[in-house]
Amino acid sequence: MTSTNGSLLPSDWNPKAAADRVLAGLANICLPQVKGAHDSDFLIVDDLAYVVSMANDVQPGEDPRWPYVYDTLTIVEAATGKVLETTTFAASGKVYENRTLEAGACFVPRIVRKDERTLRVFFASEVPKARQSQTWYLDYDLARGRFDWNIHQAFVETADGRWPMQPQHLHRAATTVGLRRPAIDYGLYAIDGFKRFDGRGHANGRVYAVLNNFIIGQNALATLSDDMSTFKVLGHFVQPGHLRLSESAVQRLPDGTWSAITRLEEPPFNYMFATSPDGVTWSTHQHIDRVPNGAHSKPTFERFGGVYHQGWQESTRIDNVSRSVFNIDVSRDGVAWERKYRFETGRSFQYPVFREHEGAVYLTVTQGDHSPSRKERIMFGRLE
Repeated sequence: MTSTNGSLLPSDWNPKAAADRVLAGLANICLPQVKGAHDSDFLIVDDLAYVVSMANDVQPGEDPRWPYVYDTLTIVEAATGKVLETTTFAASGKVYENRTLEAGACFVPRIVRKDERTLRVFFASEVPKARQSQTWYLDYDLARGRFDWNIHQAFVETADGRWPMQPQHLHRAATTVGLRRPAIDYGLYAIDGFKRFDGRGHANGRVYAVLNNFIIGQNALATLSDDMSTFKVLGHFVQPGHLRLSESAVQRLPDGTWSAITRLEEPPFNYMFATSPDGVTWSTHQHIDRVPNGAHSKPTFERFGGVYHQGWQESTRIDNVSRSVFNIDVSRDGVAWERKYRFETGRSFQYPVFREHEGAVYLTVTQGDHSPSRKERIMFGRLE
């Protein structure tokens, strides 16, 4: 039954039933030996999904102190969920053609389309409390179906210069705009990447990402340089500066305003929101009534077919499982919102990623069966 009151959804729409249909179609894309997996990202080219994620063959979950956490690229048929190939592209001590990677966990991989022929993947190499983590990148040649096995340092550009992409440099810049949390030598990632806006002068739009130091609780909006080697910080959204605010997701609203939903990693753990007229100067984060009972987990904020999709973890638990309820609200204008999906599952539904391809929306998500964290595998499927 179609809505007649301006709603985006039919009057008889059932968010849980809609989510259950999505859950029923998910496929596990991890190799059989994988014991722990988390924090995927993907894009689709020519009906193939290129999925990057963290994995390990030892135990469920992930931790930057575990040097056995590695990163994979998995190629999946979008229509069927069939895995075609999996390649480990980052691992502790991995030997590349131009250098050997330092020992340490390989964390939070991200993927972007560099050009018609090339995908670029980023990852952080970390050894907490032993050295500054460093973000690296390497390229995948679509035509040849293989990586260029050379890795390169990524850089971050702040108001005081261009530096290797390490936590110390982003932290130093944020202290000038009110961050009051201490520096830590790991935890810096391109957490909400990559999104294209501002098509003027850019064939497919300028590429944006949210930089996040999860451990500190620090967020900044950045653009990727034209050669996709440097994250140029536009603005920090860290207020109130004493709170541990993390893993923001951003969007541009119809009037040009930037809007961010941000995870709060301390009581009451509910999400907070900030806005900016230009991406440079941001408001102080605050709670909103529309999200009354969020849990500390990564949110999402996308726009598909002119409709905003904002996803957030609810603190309600199914079978006492953490991160077992995830909501997706939709809006045309970023002001009036409706509940489109309510994922409820004892396998958890956490850290989803949504990507549009030829009018359809696909997803990856972390799930599990038995461990407290439920970080055991990456699932792939179609949202709508």
